[in-house]
Amino acid sequence: MNNKVKGSAALFVARVFSGLNVNAMGYLLPVWIAPIGCVTVRLVFGAIVFWVVSIFSKPETITWNDRLKLLALGAFGIFGYMSLYALSISYTTPVNFAIFNAMQPLWVVVVSALLYHESIEGRKLTGLAIGFAGALLCILSEPAAGTASDARLGNILAILSSIIYSVYLVLSARFVGHLASVAILRYTFTAAAVVALIVSSFIGFDAPLFEDEAHYRPLLVLLYVLVFPTVLTYFLIPIGMKYLDSAVVALYGYVTLIVATGVSLLLGMDKFDPMVIFSLLLIGVSIYWVGVSDKKKV
Repeated sequence: MNNKVKGSAALFVARVFSGLNVNAMGYLLPVWIAPIGCVTVRLVFGAIVFWVVSIFSKPETITWNDRLKLLALGAFGIFGYMSLYALSISYTTPVNFAIFNAMQPLWVVVVSALLYHESIEGRKLTGLAIGFAGALLCILSEPAAGTASDARLGNILAILSSIIYSVYLVLSARFVGHLASVAILRYTFTAAAVVALIVSSFIGFDAPLFEDEAHYRPLLVLLYVLVFPTVLTYFLIPIGMKYLDSAVVALYGYVTLIVATGVSLLLGMDKFDPMVIFSLLLIGVSIYWVGVSDKKKV
């Protein structure tokens, strides 16, 4: 299989899992489990799985410098992204969150320019302006009654989570070329899990789905979150990062947006809002506009 096709297929599947994850988290939080509690369960589960898999993987030589960088990247990037993700879903609608999450390619361009002084050409500036206009419309629009407890706060948290994940994408791409994905994941998830456990020890762990009688439906939803978006998705994303440019990797976030929006409307988790749909289209145009020049490089 062609490397570009392999990377694209891996990212497509990963982003479908991520889109369904938005709806799954919207169902679980905060009724069945508190946001940070869910993050802690995900990170601890992921760290254990990645270390077990590494036992059966080919041994790698990792410098202490790389280990420290990966630990810092996990503590900031993985924990920060998942925490803000969970908190955002608790306040806003799945569609709104998915819209801001899809802005990752725009943030990748900005982060790359700030960290590595990559130039931003006129086409990309136009795309960024269109995307930010769409985001502003989404923030200012009022969600349908009963679908969000505090949409504006949730939207702001969604933007922050998208920025942090974009930083993670840009920085972790520097390791993909010379380290296997499981080596990267076992260190980043371990650091993130340790931070999550420390935070949970201070704020408490609230999870009604583990109390009293068995709640089969939320437990099955949580199992999906643990196995597919938490483990398999993070195995698949490095494959895409290995063969495709980081901006193109982030471009596949639009698949997450389409899946999350479609499922939300079908299940009644969100309601049709012309302004939000218009915001979605603007951000979609901006993502294409920004990513089209990067696609020519791969």
